[in-house]
Amino acid sequence: MQFRLINDPTTMAQEAAEDGARTLRQALAARGEAVAVMATGMSQLGMLEALARAPSIDWSRVTVFHLDEYIGLPSTHPASFRRYLRERFLAHLPAQPSFIPIDGDATDIDDERARLNRLLDDRQIDLCFAGIGENGHLAFNDPPADFQTRDSYIEVTLDGDCRHQQFAEGWFSTPNDVPARAISMSIRRIMHSKRLLLLASGQRKADALRRAIEGPVTPACPASIIQRHPDCTVYLDSAAASSLRDPPRPVN
Repeated sequence: MQFRLINDPTTMAQEAAEDGARTLRQALAARGEAVAVMATGMSQLGMLEALARAPSIDWSRVTVFHLDEYIGLPSTHPASFRRYLRERFLAHLPAQPSFIPIDGDATDIDDERARLNRLLDDRQIDLCFAGIGENGHLAFNDPPADFQTRDSYIEVTLDGDCRHQQFAEGWFSTPNDVPARAISMSIRRIMHSKRLLLLASGQRKADALRRAIEGPVTPACPASIIQRHPDCTVYLDSAAASSLRDPPRPVN
């Protein structure tokens, strides 16, 4: 695991985006195509803006999946992650990738998961962006997470801490408005990404980051599994790193 401690949010976003862009260029050069998994949420905003501006990426040869989506939430809702990606990322690209959205308000969620799994199961994920939840979740895999399932996408129940975080970040009017269920990429599928880039900033992520990086690998802190990823870089700031026993040195 590598660390990039960058306190300026614009610089962090730009460096993480360039890291991801470099990975996509390499995949396109080697295979003629690339598969990327995009995260959403407040931690990803600046990075996605910078990635959309990155030069020399033929987005028409990229397939984009996303990590998770609420069940029962229409794509018109401000908190919809597929809406987030369309408006904040895809609309700003010079060419359109093949985008595989999670239809969270599908009539049959089992059929929707099966569709997603068929589309992703046999593909190599070249790049996966992710964040770390305040409860230690990775995607919407809340504790205790399922580390064993081989399905690419699973149905999950969101715990109270996760739902409160979504409300506190301004996506919903009340905590009760946050859906209780979601479709999430599984832990095992995230870990099979060739390159994993995580972004975490702010004091409210400090405890989760400490447990993820310095604690035991355990389903009680789903993000702790990143310790076992062969090519993972964590972008963080001093506030997020403040609980670490051995914090990395700032790079700027």
